[in-house]
Amino acid sequence: MNDAEKGPEEPPRAAFGHGENPPGIEVLGARDVPLGGPRAMTVRRTLPQRARTTIGAWCFADHYGPDDVADTGGMDVAPHPHIGLQTVSWLFSGEIEHRDSMGNHAFVRPGELNLMTGGHGISHSEVSTARTTTLHGVQLWVVLPEEHRNTGRDFQHHVPAPVRVDGAEIRVFLGTLAGDTSPVRTFTPLLGAELLLDPHSTTELAVDTGFEHGVLVDHGDVHVAGTTLRPAELGYLGTGNDTLTLTNGTDSVARVILLGGTPFEERIVMWWNFIGRSHEDIVEAREAWQNASDRFGEVDGYDGDRLPAPVLPNVRIAPRRNPANH
Repeated sequence: MNDAEKGPEEPPRAAFGHGENPPGIEVLGARDVPLGGPRAMTVRRTLPQRARTTIGAWCFADHYGPDDVADTGGMDVAPHPHIGLQTVSWLFSGEIEHRDSMGNHAFVRPGELNLMTGGHGISHSEVSTARTTTLHGVQLWVVLPEEHRNTGRDFQHHVPAPVRVDGAEIRVFLGTLAGDTSPVRTFTPLLGAELLLDPHSTTELAVDTGFEHGVLVDHGDVHVAGTTLRPAELGYLGTGNDTLTLTNGTDSVARVILLGGTPFEERIVMWWNFIGRSHEDIVEAREAWQNASDRFGEVDGYDGDRLPAPVLPNVRIAPRRNPANH
């Protein structure tokens, strides 16, 4: 997905329960962002923002839909580049056609993971198919650590089997949870899972104490650590938790995306679809894309022009870091 964004970042909403700020909980609201150039659709972005750049190595979370494509036109993101990251595509409904400069032609379908590694450089396009009536899902990014940020292009696909635990059905697309482990390779310890919570249920999950976690609510009101997360809110919990308890307070099934990982301590520079370590990294990548260099390759089969890079700001792009990362 394209990372051009407009408007101020949403400040975190304080998470209060019984008059006190619950320890370890931070609620990040979403902001609306146009996606994909002239034929933009609108997504709700919860990560990154001023209060928090990363959760583990998760550095980007877009949440979209449910959209009636007859009204919105669906998704049509022309070929665009990435460096220094992995893209994680996960759908709740609809279908997206993926093409990339490795020659992959694949489809993103509900309950199926597509993970693309951008490393030194890759380009791809994403278009919702004619079979799609309702488009609904998340697009996530993972920042690559310094030692692997120039790794080669890669693409992985995985269909996790549902795992049933008390009060929930879980699909683990990255990492390990509820006794299930994804075979998909990552460059830092990560967790990514979809949870469907039964009406008026409470689910307790054992989690890694060395991980920080994010709970992104798709629909339902979900109680976590003494507060209620509403749809499109992302609740952050720091390290040190050995269990995570989720309670669905509604009469219908609630859905959340659970993200986790060891704290990512490196300072990063994020701009458009690029993640580097310096302003110069970004300038170099933008010039390579604008000049159609071999760094990003070509996407075959897309009906239209590729996306041009935005104009660089008139100031140096500053590194991002979480408040606790020094």
